[in-house]
Amino acid sequence: MESRIEANSHITDRTFNFAVNVVRLASVLDKKPGAPRTLSNQLLRSGTSVGANVEEAQAGQSRADFISKMSIALKEARETHYWLKLLIATDICSKKQINDMVKEANELVCILVTILKKTKENGT
Repeated sequence: MESRIEANSHITDRTFNFAVNVVRLASVLDKKPGAPRTLSNQLLRSGTSVGANVEEAQAGQSRADFISKMSIALKEARETHYWLKLLIATDICSKKQINDMVKEANELVCILVTILKKTKENGT
């Protein structure tokens, strides 16, 4: 079974790598006029916020602070998943181009939900 330190390292690494991919995608979208540029800004804000809030949660001053920051990270992951799906639905990006990012956003949502449930249940 994975220790809490290993689990925290895992989620911080994954959210950081996810943010790197978001920045790369946003850089490509930002070169296009109109909707792609606007969606790029939305994606960049939410996609990089996931990891930033996970990092802040690691230094939470209390259990409540940890839960609060992880809850924000969860909301941002859900929002990012939405923007990625919208990019596909509007043919700005092909499913093939960003399907791995969509899957990772969904997995991050699942991981964050699990972390929050366990934290609330265990009181740790």
